[in-house]
Amino acid sequence: MDEDAQDHTPKVREAMARSLAAETGISFDQARDLIALIGTNRSSLLREARILKKRSGQSLP
Repeated sequence: MDEDAQDHTPKVREAMARSLAAETGISFDQARDLIALIGTNRSSLLREARILKKRSGQSLP
């Protein structure tokens, strides 16, 4: 079963959003929105978060 097919609880998604935000420098709300749009595939989330951060004009950590 792939990662997106798993039933992630709201607490797990919240933890994922916090982790994604900390790792990429986007806001928690942006991370949560990405998870809602993309799903929970970590590599896809990281790629899109980095693109979002770059487009915001801020450098990555």
